[in-house]
Amino acid sequence: MILALLLAVDAALQPFVKFDAPALVLEHARVIDGTGAPPRDDQTLFIANGKLASQAAAGAQRIDLTGRTVLPGLVGMHDHLFYPAGGGVFHEMATSFPRLYLAAGVTTIRTTGSIEPYTDIEIKRDVDRGVVPGPKIWITGPYLEGEIPWTQQMHRLHGAAEFRRTVDYWADQGATSFKLYNFLKLDELSAAVDQAHKRRLKITGHLCSVGFTEAARAGIDNLEHGLWVDTEFYSKKKPGECAAREALAETAELSATDPRLEALTQELVKRHVAVTSTLPVFDALAEAGFRRALSPAVLEALSTDTRARLLSNHLGGRSQETVVKMNKLEMAWERAFVKAGGTLLAGCDPTGNGAVLAGYGDQRGVELLVEAGFTPLEALRIASWNGAQFLGQEQRIGSIAPGKDADLVVVKGDPSKEISDIEKVEVVFKDGVGYDPQKLVDSVRGLVGTR
Repeated sequence: MILALLLAVDAALQPFVKFDAPALVLEHARVIDGTGAPPRDDQTLFIANGKLASQAAAGAQRIDLTGRTVLPGLVGMHDHLFYPAGGGVFHEMATSFPRLYLAAGVTTIRTTGSIEPYTDIEIKRDVDRGVVPGPKIWITGPYLEGEIPWTQQMHRLHGAAEFRRTVDYWADQGATSFKLYNFLKLDELSAAVDQAHKRRLKITGHLCSVGFTEAARAGIDNLEHGLWVDTEFYSKKKPGECAAREALAETAELSATDPRLEALTQELVKRHVAVTSTLPVFDALAEAGFRRALSPAVLEALSTDTRARLLSNHLGGRSQETVVKMNKLEMAWERAFVKAGGTLLAGCDPTGNGAVLAGYGDQRGVELLVEAGFTPLEALRIASWNGAQFLGQEQRIGSIAPGKDADLVVVKGDPSKEISDIEKVEVVFKDGVGYDPQKLVDSVRGLVGTR
C-alpha cells in the first residue's frame, strides 16, 4: 500500500517535474548562497535524497548550468493563499497560488493571515503528501480581529479571553503563527501575544488601533508593512482608535530622519521585533508601480473577468502624491531599520488592488528592496536567510550548504549584477525535485481570480 501511494504521488507531480533523479550534480554554476557572501563562479553542487551533499553520489545525473546562477529558494513571509475578488470579498486561490509561488522560486511561505484557515491547512497537507505541487507552507491562523472587521470573512472577537481561546483553538488545528489585525484593543493584543507565546508560537500584526511602539512593548514578535500602517504618529491619535487614512496623510509628510522614526527603530531593534517588507503591494498603488506590476505573465495568469475589473478600478481612491511619498519614506525607513540592526523579512502580500500575484510579487519585492538601496546580495538575504531564521529553520533552508534541504532556484544570468534576472527562472528545486516553472505557470493560465 505504501508503494502504491508513493507511485500515486509521483504520478500527480510528474507533469510539472523536470529533474527527478535521486542524485544530481549541478556543474559550472554561479552560486549565491543567501548569506550575503559574494557569488562564487564555476561551482559544483551535489544533491542526494533531497538534501545538499558534500560529494557526488554514485550514478548521479549531471546538469550543466553554465551561464546560470543558483540561489536558495525564497522564503515568503507575507504570502497569502487568497486574492481580492472586489467588494471587500476574497477568494481562495487553492490551485493557482501554490503553483505560482513554486514557479517563481518561492519554496517556503508563511500565510500571514487566513480567510479560509481550514482550506490553507488542507492545501499544506496535500503539498506535504506530494498530491499537489507547491511550496512548504507555514500556516498562520485566521485574522485576530476585533469588533469592526472590514470584510465579513473575518470573525469578530470580543475581549481578551476570546482572543486567547481563538489562539488555542487554531494552534490545536495546526496553525504555527498568528496575526493580529486593525480593530482591537491593547489588552486584547497583549492577551493574544501571551497565549501564542505560551504555545511557543510567534505572532505578528497588521495594526491600526494599536501603534507599533505599544505592540513592541507588549511583546509582539513581528510587524507587517512598516510605516504604511503605523498610526502612532497621527497628531489626533486616540487609544484604541483606528484612523488609518488620517494617519497615513500625516506620516507621509515625515522626514526619514525624524527623531520619532529613529526612536521607533531603536525600540523595535531593542525588543527584537522583526518587520516584514511588503513593498510590492504598496508600489502597485502608484500609477507607475501598477503598470510595472502588470507584466505580460501577470496579465496572462488572470481570469478574463479579474483582468477587466483590475484594469478598470485599480488606484483605490488614494492620493497619488501621498502614495509616492509613503513609498519613498518606507524604503528609507527599512534601510535605516536594517542599518540599526533590525531584522527585515520580505513578502508580496497579494491583496491590495490585485496587481500583485503569488510568486511574481515576491520577485518584484526583491527588486524593490534593491530600488530602496539594498545591494542585490542584501536583498536576496532578506528574502531567504532572514525568513528562515525567523521561522527557526535556518538549519534546513534559507542558504546553500551541505546538509540543508535542496531548495534551490536556477536562473539565467547573474542577479548579483542585474537583479531583474531573478525573474528568469529555469528550474526550481524543492527537496531535490526539480520543477519546470513554465509547466507550473501554464497549468494555471487564466485561473487567478477564480481558483
